[in-house]
Amino acid sequence: MNKKILLIGGGGHCKSVLDSLLDLNEYDDIGIIDSMGNIGSTVLGIPILGSDKDLPSLYKAGYRHGFVTVGSVGNPALRIKLFNTLCEMGFIIPNIVDASAKVSKHTQIGKGVFIGKQAIVNAGAVIGNGAIINSGAIIEHDCEIGEFVHIAPGTVLCGGVKVGKHSHIGSNAAVKQQVCIGSNCLIGMGSVVTKDIGDNITAYGNPCREVEKL
Repeated sequence: MNKKILLIGGGGHCKSVLDSLLDLNEYDDIGIIDSMGNIGSTVLGIPILGSDKDLPSLYKAGYRHGFVTVGSVGNPALRIKLFNTLCEMGFIIPNIVDASAKVSKHTQIGKGVFIGKQAIVNAGAVIGNGAIINSGAIIEHDCEIGEFVHIAPGTVLCGGVKVGKHSHIGSNAAVKQQVCIGSNCLIGMGSVVTKDIGDNITAYGNPCREVEKL
């Protein structure tokens, strides 16, 4: 039986995921779900087959795997909603790991996780459902990444860092070993985080400082 997958969301993040997926060559058939106005167009040559309302019929047609390819910066609410919809409908939600990424066998990774080009995930790391570990990010040993966290390109988390659910760590940020960042946080790009950050906080700078409560 053909192995078929639907990508939910046809924007920029979809291109990153799709590029990795095509290189992996694990699926016989790939389709994309997006807004109704985009049905019939393509992303990297892959067709947009329908919108959210077409998920039940496509599931019956044999698309049993699904993956959320909507991106997020600081607000993963739509990603979470789509992920839960796929779960409720019975879709299998895989992880997609780019062939160039280096992921230790001694990790715990949930489902619906994307690990991009040249990313590194070291031994003892734990990554929750729906997380994005983007291009060139480094997740060092024993880090704990909560569900639906987005670690943006080039970010470095040193050993034992903890990031709470739904947080976004901006591009090229660096987080000192053993530091804890709370849930629902937004850490600005290029920040150097040397101290713990509480929940629901926007913080940025070098050194990183809490700027406002979300």
